[in-house]
Amino acid sequence: MTEASAAQQPATPPADSTAVTRALSALGIAHRLFRHAGPVHSLEQAAAERGQRPEQVVRSIVFRVAKGNYMMVLVAGAPQVSWPRLRKQLGQSRLSMANEAELLAATGYVVGAVSPFGLPRPMPVLIDESVLGVEELSIGSGERGATVIMRSADLVRALDGTVGQFTGTDA
Repeated sequence: MTEASAAQQPATPPADSTAVTRALSALGIAHRLFRHAGPVHSLEQAAAERGQRPEQVVRSIVFRVAKGNYMMVLVAGAPQVSWPRLRKQLGQSRLSMANEAELLAATGYVVGAVSPFGLPRPMPVLIDESVLGVEELSIGSGERGATVIMRSADLVRALDGTVGQFTGTDA
């Protein structure tokens, strides 16, 4: 194979990569892929196996704001999204969490693997302040049983998301 024909060949992704790691690499964001040895049953288990605290595990939660229109909220640890705060931020009274079929259609990912990176189409992302409370975090890798570990500052820098307080019980 000549140099010219080799240059025309599409690049083969590394064998141990995901859509998320490829997207992060394309953005020049430092990260590492962590694969769990077996099934993960809780936030606490996931954090412990990764050598992290639960508040370092970021959940990517997708909401349907209208038919075929979705947005994502990133939350670190166990806090729940505040529906009143989310409705106020979005300026609408009706929204729901995406079901499994909607989640797959909107993100290309299954429950437990969702990430704001490597999506088939851009989606608005809200970043809860809890994500900024740690230096290193883990986030969905696009595959069940694996996660991407990266710096929170890099996550915020890479996303064109709105940072605010989207968890809690008060509005």
